[in-house]
Amino acid sequence: MAHPPLTLARATELLRTRQASSVELTKQCLARVHAAEPNLGAFLSITEEHALKQARAADERIARGDNVGPLTGVPYAVKDCLNTVGLRTTCASKILRDYVSPYDATVIRKLNAAGAVMVGKLNMDEFGMGSSCENSGYFPCKNPWDHGRVPGGSSGGSGAAVAADLVPYTLGEDTGGSIRMPAAFCGVVGLKSTYGRVSRNGLLALSSSFDSIGPMAWTVEDVAQVTRVIAGRDPLDSTSLDAPVPDYAAQFTGADLKGVRLGMPKEYFTEGMQPGVAKALLAAIDNLKGLGATVQDVSLPHTKYAMPVYYTVQFAEASANLARYDGVRFRTAAEADDLLNLYLRTRADGFGPEVKRRILLGTYVLSVGHYDAYYLKAQQVRELMRQDFDKAFESCDALITPVAPTTAFKFGEKSADPLAMYLSDIYVTAVNPSGVPGLSVPCGFADGLPVGMQLIGPRLGEPTLFRIGHAYQQSTDWHLRRPNSETTA
Repeated sequence: MAHPPLTLARATELLRTRQASSVELTKQCLARVHAAEPNLGAFLSITEEHALKQARAADERIARGDNVGPLTGVPYAVKDCLNTVGLRTTCASKILRDYVSPYDATVIRKLNAAGAVMVGKLNMDEFGMGSSCENSGYFPCKNPWDHGRVPGGSSGGSGAAVAADLVPYTLGEDTGGSIRMPAAFCGVVGLKSTYGRVSRNGLLALSSSFDSIGPMAWTVEDVAQVTRVIAGRDPLDSTSLDAPVPDYAAQFTGADLKGVRLGMPKEYFTEGMQPGVAKALLAAIDNLKGLGATVQDVSLPHTKYAMPVYYTVQFAEASANLARYDGVRFRTAAEADDLLNLYLRTRADGFGPEVKRRILLGTYVLSVGHYDAYYLKAQQVRELMRQDFDKAFESCDALITPVAPTTAFKFGEKSADPLAMYLSDIYVTAVNPSGVPGLSVPCGFADGLPVGMQLIGPRLGEPTLFRIGHAYQQSTDWHLRRPNSETTA
């Protein structure tokens, strides 16, 4: 039976007006998850008992009127790279098959304090290494719009769970497009926050200087509400920023963008983009102009180095971060007769092909004789990329670009060619080395599949991105379309 989409705002209203209890909403979400999962593959674990316990506590809290906020009693799910006490956290890797975390990540603690209800842990590319969710160590996740296509990666389960209307919002993690890509491919909103805006404590790190945690949902308003809860300084993360967290949603001004200056980086609008994607993006830009924004051409001259800089640094940091998975603390290989064999067998059996590839490449660029030529040079060019963004934001409030050159591609279409897979990230990788925020917002369809536009802001520029994205959604209905709806084009 069809049911109305359950956005965060809708769920909050149902709870506020006592039209539904948290237990009822949670049971509805769990029923949808159980019904969808045999075919979708978005969840690595369903935490039903845990969720119902949290839902009962939320109902008691609502009944008392005790510190009730917009997330209280609302179900959500989280990418399986965030530690959750007493529950499995696998990073979609067989090497962490039996790992149960002894503590909660800071973002999970904040959501618990807000009264949110976690219904499960979501599928992903193993350790975040991938752009399609085909690299999960367990099973691939499918795109709800077309089960023959990928949902994007690495937070594929996070995008698919929202697009399939299983939960109102999810948490993902973005190292080089891992929130924005699945948001675009699945037709939802996703935020890669400013580096340090959200604590990384309790995140199983891929690339420590790139990783950023952020939410995914149907609307910019919902994403803004979740961001307000999870953002802020954390003494357990020395890289977290000591800056006030505004009430993002309270700053929305409807569909009026007068005075907003948008930049179109010429390096992002080149040949090779799928025609339908280009058409949708240009139509979105015209729409933003109609809302009062001005649009000008800008240049980010070092964009051509974004891919090699991103992958060189990411491979190096991943190689160092994954050295801890040695079979001693997290998983023990069977029949290892000495320590060396324990290391060798554990890592050979526990890591998938893409993880091994990146560890090897990362170890190479960090090795004697290659460190200066590759890793150090990449860090130097990274600084030039940061300066490009800083200069662009002197004349612009935000930049608008594609998220991906194509819509969601078919399973197997790029997986045999790692370079082709890496190039699918071409429009999203520059944001992470530069530490700036990026927001993916649905802006149309191409050949029946969702297209996302990327809004990029200066550091701590989330309020501006939210304002632009919210105004756009107030004047369009792309975020109201759902998989299997009669009209998607």
